[in-house]
Amino acid sequence: MSKSLTKSIIIGSDHAGFLVKEKIKVFLKEANIKLLDIGTFSGERVDYPDYGKKLALAVKNKSIFGILVCGSGIGVSIAANRIKKIRAAVCYNKKSASLARKHNNANVLCLGARLIDFKNIKTIVNTFISTKFEKGRHLNRVKKLDK
Repeated sequence: MSKSLTKSIIIGSDHAGFLVKEKIKVFLKEANIKLLDIGTFSGERVDYPDYGKKLALAVKNKSIFGILVCGSGIGVSIAANRIKKIRAAVCYNKKSASLARKHNNANVLCLGARLIDFKNIKTIVNTFISTKFEKGRHLNRVKKLDK
């Protein structure tokens, strides 16, 4: 794993993302990253907007990264992006994770458990948490998102 920009991450999922979330937790704990798991805590059906919002509010208040997992990554990203100063990005490969951080200063990574194999998820997570925001020409654009 590349060097992480953070020592702590908030993680959450709905029922469709639960098993992948649990695997990500193991992967990150092996890298000595502290985790705050906001749920769900089983594969029993829940509503993704509840977990997207809960995680986004926690990330906003603690100014750290978050990771959300649902079936496609889309539902939780929509829910999270409703919270001011959250820039949640659905990433599906290393390049999208890199650009989400470099150009958009994304602070929440959203993943689709039903669309991405776990080997690629590990690469995406590693890329997201180890890539710096480039600022420069992107800074003014990101500031517009946070208004």
